[in-house]
This record gives sequence, structure tokens and C-alpha cells, in this order.
Amino acid sequence: MRDKVTHPATPRELLRTLRIPQEERATFRRLLKMLVTSGELIETKGGRIGLPDKMDLVVGRLETHASGFGFVIPDKTGEATPDVHIPAGNIKEAMHGDRVLARIERRTGDDRIEGRIIRILERGSSTIVGRFDRDESGLGFVQPFDRRVLTDVHIPTGQSAEAEVGEMVAVEITRWPTPARGPVGRVIQVLGNIDEKGVDTEIIIRKFAIPDAHGEAAVEEARGFGTVSPADIAGRTDFRQTTTVTIDGEHARDFDDAISIEKLANGHYWLGVHIADVAHYVQEGSALDLEGYDRATSVYFPDRAVHMFPSELATGICSLNPRVDRLVQSCLMEIDHHGAVVRYEFHDGVINTAARMTYTDVHAILTEKPAALMGTYRELVPKFELMGELFHVLNGRRKRRGSIDFDLPEAEVVLDDAGRVASIVESERNLAHKLIEEFMLLANETVASYVDGRGMPSLYRIHEQPDPLKVEQFEEFVSGFGYSLAAPPGGVRPRNFQKLLEKLHDKPEARPIAFLMLRTMQKARYAERNLGHFGLAADSYTHFTSPIRRYPDLVVHRMLREVRHRGIDMERVEELEQDLPGVAKHCSDMERRADEAERELVQWKKVRFMADKVGDEFEGYVTGVAAFGLFVQLSEHFVEGLVHVSSMADDYYRFLERSHSLKGENTGKVYQLGQRVKVQVVRVDMDRRQIDLGLVEILETVRGDESRRGPRRSKARPKHEQRKGPRRKQRPGRRERRKRGGRRGR
Repeated sequence: MRDKVTHPATPRELLRTLRIPQEERATFRRLLKMLVTSGELIETKGGRIGLPDKMDLVVGRLETHASGFGFVIPDKTGEATPDVHIPAGNIKEAMHGDRVLARIERRTGDDRIEGRIIRILERGSSTIVGRFDRDESGLGFVQPFDRRVLTDVHIPTGQSAEAEVGEMVAVEITRWPTPARGPVGRVIQVLGNIDEKGVDTEIIIRKFAIPDAHGEAAVEEARGFGTVSPADIAGRTDFRQTTTVTIDGEHARDFDDAISIEKLANGHYWLGVHIADVAHYVQEGSALDLEGYDRATSVYFPDRAVHMFPSELATGICSLNPRVDRLVQSCLMEIDHHGAVVRYEFHDGVINTAARMTYTDVHAILTEKPAALMGTYRELVPKFELMGELFHVLNGRRKRRGSIDFDLPEAEVVLDDAGRVASIVESERNLAHKLIEEFMLLANETVASYVDGRGMPSLYRIHEQPDPLKVEQFEEFVSGFGYSLAAPPGGVRPRNFQKLLEKLHDKPEARPIAFLMLRTMQKARYAERNLGHFGLAADSYTHFTSPIRRYPDLVVHRMLREVRHRGIDMERVEELEQDLPGVAKHCSDMERRADEAERELVQWKKVRFMADKVGDEFEGYVTGVAAFGLFVQLSEHFVEGLVHVSSMADDYYRFLERSHSLKGENTGKVYQLGQRVKVQVVRVDMDRRQIDLGLVEILETVRGDESRRGPRRSKARPKHEQRKGPRRKQRPGRRERRKRGGRRGR
């Protein structure tokens, strides 16, 4: 149609113009109807069919804002079409999360597009979580917890599941909104009081529509695997006599990667990365596979995890538990003294791990060498020392090629028995963490290079070149600190960013510049084509090492096995080329959903943690600047709050976008990204889940001015003090005259 049809055409015209054979016309009409339903094509009121972008139409997801307006995020990623701004009056009966068709109505000079929703193609989640309430007449309704859902949900009599006023509930929408009325629903689950333990996690799970409990069919499949049998092992490479270990956190329950290492006669390292063979158990199209695809990733909250697969598989047959036989896909690599992989092998294997190690113990063995641990693991200590040696070789090579290593501190939320935040501390990332990360990165690169080199369609983890405009703005910002990327915006390379980070090491401005650097970068995502990984300075990269918790890794395992055992089949290649773009987009979307859910729950817990600290003062630094104020992260608690510009009452502050700063018009005072500031907790808003802060120096200035002025009084004297002589008797006011019968003479 793009090549041969120049206007919106009827189906009959399309058949003739595209020369569809008679025997294929029924199929053509069916496909045409499917494309119209999905929004790929548009059918006008006159029955003509055209391409959306040729008709100033955009298909995408609606994201609404609590203030009433919204944006349509186009389906087509990587296209030039920006998000379409939808004013409140143009949203009509669409709701947040709906897939919609929007007409572009206006383009402004600053490349902003404004539009109107003209059709709802697909509704978003049919379940909403919120607070149950009743109006003055006793009718029930639910106020959505997600402020982006702009209307309450009416609950008819008998549909409230006996929820009490104020309780949090999950509601299924039974009638979608129309221009004349709002949505109607029924309560399907009462979650409880918002302050009860675990209710906040349940709310977030339902707000983001994250599937929680696994279906019976999937659980039954997982239960049916039993133990590793001789039939399972037949034909596999036996690594059970090779010393392999898992290294994970103290509280980990599933172990999907194990390591083996040797020193070869030529002085090279022989590193084995053995990954749980989930693909052996989870067959394409099975109940487990469908559920795994639907979730696409496990989601990790501070107090619980929502796993991609049932525990019978994730912590059972596919977990590389110590001293039991487990099936694996193994990547073995010979690595020279420069860190280059000079030879590699892939195997369907079986292992029996010697020990379940923790990051803490391995780190201690490599650094402090406590006698007790050295004695307990005396046979394994040489292996750990060899791993430490190889880590420095690999890490050095990655740095030499320019791989960017931010190594920014991350917050870890520590909960008490009641599920409340006891403290917020910097999460530990010791030598053992970095060692395992380095080995996994290498295995991922090796698998990606192998699959791509043989022309096998697969999923890749890509990270594209940053936008030159953002690079230019970043360069302008860091030049104010005396730094530079030393490269043109369009020709910047990972090495330029890495060298800047090295210069910033231990400098006070290092953290804010690193955060802005992150925002300058593109977001990593999954794709069906190998476009390289900018941040890692890698030509080929994929995710291979965590198939228990990431669906793309499972896909990569399948592709690796296919190309090794069956080679390239063109019919299969064509099938994959059609399917993988959708799989990549879905997995990227679900990863983003998981990240947003995890981040929002942690932020909510942080806000509750700060509720009893109103009035307290803290040191912090500016992490973001906008026209409406400053975002400040407290150094002590890793908590971020907002200094609203309305509280900066000592001057009129203007937002300078290019320098990421607010500048006072009269004082010339500047508050800039990365600046150290002292703030006071002014308010903790639990409804908006926001912490309002005030800059101490401004608060003190304003209070001082008010103190010098004294209490506010009107300069006008009362009327009776202004008049000389005795007060006259006041006439009754208008209301009093009405009481007495109105004005005389009427």
C-alpha cells in the first residue's frame, strides 16, 4: 500500500491495485480486517482504508496526567513522530493505558504536537485498585490509587464485596466510561487497610497489572518434572567431576548461574559459565512458556518477589542447588592475558555444584582472608583466587576499550517485622559482586557474537548511540565545571564518557554529573537486530545468563541450541523474523513496567519513613532542576524530595534549561544540578507520595524578614477612630433590614 496506493481506498480498489489473485481474496480481506482492528490501517467513515501516518493519525498508548491532560506514546519505536499532547477536553472517554487512535490537530514551533483521541482500539487494564468510599446518598465508589486514572469507579449496590469505607480494594470494570457517565465496576478483592503489612505491595502489583499467582496448568507442569533422570543426562557433556560453585546473595533462593575455572598449560584461563537449562523444561507454546512470556521478567520488591516461573521450577528443578545434579547450557571460554576470548565452546551439560557461596564470604576470602573461612573452603580457595586474578584481567580489558562503568551507589531499603522501613542504607557491591558481573558480561558477549555470526535470528540487548542534541547540552553543562568530553556531539564514543568519569573520581561534582550522563544516554532495550551496546562498548551483546527470571534469556537459549544442533532453516528464519520484533517490544515494555513498579513502591516506603521527620534538617544535593523547583536527594537516607519554587520566596527564580539551574532575578543566586544544599522537611504528603522540602537558607531569610516586619496588620484605622466626636448610631445592615420587612416606602 505504501508503494502502490496513493490515497485512502476501498477494499475493492485495493484488490485491483495490488492485483490480488481470486483464490487469495478471502484471505486478503481477513488480513485487512485484522490490520484495521490492530490500528496498523485505518478505516474511514466512508469505508475507505488508509495508512495512519498519511492521514495525520497516530496509534499508541495513552498516558494521562493527574492534572487532566495526557500524551499518546506512538507504537512505532525509533520513528520521528514525537509523543502527541492531548488536552483534557480531547481525551473524551479514554482512560490511562488505553491503546488509542489520535488525530494530529496542531503543530507548534517547538516541535510539539497536539491532538485529539478519535477512537479507542484496545482498553488497558480492566482492573483498578483504589480506596472504597460512599457518597452522601450511600452509593459506593472507588477512588483510584493511580492518580493518572482521572475518574472514580461507580460500584452498584451488592457489588462491593462487603468492603468497608476506607479499605483498599481491587475493582474489575464491568462498563467502560461513555461521554455521558463514568466507569462502573465491581469489587473483586478487598486488600485491607493501606497501613497494614504487605498491603502497599499488593496495591502496586495491581496498579501495574503485574500477574501474581501462577495458573494451575503452569504449576502442574512444573510439578511434573521430578528429578534429573539418566534419560535427561543422556547425550550431555558431564561436568559433574568439574568443580563448580554458585555465588549469590545471602537471601537468594534461586541459583541460575555457576562458575568453573582452571589455569591451562599455556597460562590462559579456562572459564566456564554454566546456566540453568530452563529451555529443556519450558517448551515453546506450553503453559509455562505462555505465562513466562506474559510476565517477561521477575519483579523484586523490598518484602517479596513476583517470579516469572512457579517456585517448583524457579527454586526447584532449575535452581543450581549444591550437591545435586542439574541440567545446564555451558559457555566455556579460553581467555588470554589481555582478556581476549581466543577459543570458546558451547555444551548441553550436567553439573553438580560443590558449594553455594555468598558474595560476602567470597569477598572476605579474596581480601581479608579470615582463618575460619580459609579453613572451611580450603579446597576452593585456589579457585576463588584464580577468579579474582581473571577479574582484574577482564575488567582492565573492558576499561581499555572504553566500556562505561558508573558504579553509582544504590539505596537498599531495610524493613522491620511490620514491613515498615527501619533504615535506608547504601547497598553493598563488593569484589565478589563485580567478579560475577564481569564473568556474566563476557558470556553474554560470546553467545551474542556466535549467534549473530551464524545469521540466526535472536534477541539482543542493545544500547544505541546517544542523541547528539543531548550530548551537546551535556557538554555545555560539564564545561561549566571545567570538564569536556573532548569529542563532537555526533562522534562521541563510550571511551569519551569513561575518561570523563575517571577524571571525576572522588570529586564532589562526580555524582550529579554521572546522573546527568545517564540521562544523556539512551535506554537499553531488547531488539531482534544486533545494533551493539554503546555503554559496554560491545559490538554484540545479549542476555543469556538468567533464564529463570528473564524471558529474553530463555529465547536466546532456544536460538543457541537450534543453531548448534539443527543449523539454519530458512522457513524457521522467516518465522522468527516475523515473531521476534513483537517479542522484543513486549519484553522491553514488561521490563520497564517492572522497573517503574519497583521504583514506586520503594519511593512510597521512603515517604512513609520520612513521615515523622517533618521539621528536621538534612544535607543533600540537587539531582534535578525544573521550572517548578529543585529535586534534592538527602545524603543520609537516599531519599529524594521536591523544593517547590513557591517556597523560594526570597526572589523570583527563572529556570535556565541549558545550565540545569534556577537563577534569582534580583539576587543573582543560582541553584544548579549537583549543588550541595541544606534542606528542611516541610511536609510529607502521603496521598501524592511526595516529600516537600525547603532550602534552609531561604527559609531563614524569609522568616527573618517576617520577624522584622512584625505581625501583619492593616494600616487603615477603624472608621470609628477616624471620625471626630461621638459615634453615631449605626443604621441596620441590608440583612437586618430584610428581616424587618425590607426598605421603607416599598
